[in-house]
Amino acid sequence: MKIKTGIIGGAGYTGGELIRLLINHPDVDFRFVHSRSNAGKPIHAVHQDLIGETELFFSEDLGPIKIGELDVLFLCLGHGASKQFLSENTVSEKTKIIDLANDFRLAKQSVSGKRSFIYGLPEINKKQIQSAQNVANPGCFATTVQLGLLPLASEGLLDEIYTTGITGSTGAGQSLTATGHFSWRANNIQAYKTLTHQHLDEILQSLDQVAPAGTATRPQLNFVPWRGDFTRGIFVSSTIHCEASYEEILRLYKNFYKHQPFTIVSDTPIYLKQVVNTNKCIIQLEKVGSKLVVHSISDNLLKGACGQAVQNMNLMFGLDETTGLRLKPAAF
Repeated sequence: MKIKTGIIGGAGYTGGELIRLLINHPDVDFRFVHSRSNAGKPIHAVHQDLIGETELFFSEDLGPIKIGELDVLFLCLGHGASKQFLSENTVSEKTKIIDLANDFRLAKQSVSGKRSFIYGLPEINKKQIQSAQNVANPGCFATTVQLGLLPLASEGLLDEIYTTGITGSTGAGQSLTATGHFSWRANNIQAYKTLTHQHLDEILQSLDQVAPAGTATRPQLNFVPWRGDFTRGIFVSSTIHCEASYEEILRLYKNFYKHQPFTIVSDTPIYLKQVVNTNKCIIQLEKVGSKLVVHSISDNLLKGACGQAVQNMNLMFGLDETTGLRLKPAAF
């Protein structure tokens, strides 16, 4: 029996990537994608890369949700809109929900009516996700930063962290903005939301979760994100004080992620093209004296969004978590 799926808000970059994954997933029956602004249009009229892949049209009809035909519903709405959607629409309690916005990621905001959401980072919450009815999918920067730091947090080795990260233009969404169009992005880089990025609390929540019992204080995270001159991918570098040897830290990382199929620790220098178009996060360590630098990379639309959402769906329905996600990087 295939998993009956639908998407609310499928016209943006995230919606298009999720459609691509679901229509090619061997265990999915993709039923509909909802979009008020594009209702009645073929999906490939908006996502032109999907021409020849599906004959489905965008729908404004929410009937399939109300009568409980879906096994899982993906919410690809703007931040803040998921909570509003659930308050205004009746979704069967039998239908699982995976929300790709930030509405339910923090524990203090993880309840909507009778629904409670599990934070969907499989590397630390796999068992909870497997039994979850609702999942809050992590943010793109949050995923890449915390996967780089979690092994250190688990051993109480974090104090003050200095993190920089650069992301492609797709991370800003599809709507035209002053800093999103080609003529601004081309040959250009800019820092933004310095030390105030919306993913900070999400990252610190996960670091707290894995910290040793009795840890008195949480680490201080100083995060400077950058807008990059490319379309997709995230490259993060985190610097901390660390007295342990490189060999000890490398062992810690490889043991921490040894059962995680999409998080890989590399012994050699990493670069963004290794992860673009994949659900991987690749990590590399460098140590000079008492300073440790952790590099982590991912595709913001896949491991940072849709790929991780499908990984969570696989876990929620008892499938191998890699199903439909064995994707080759766009390395050339």
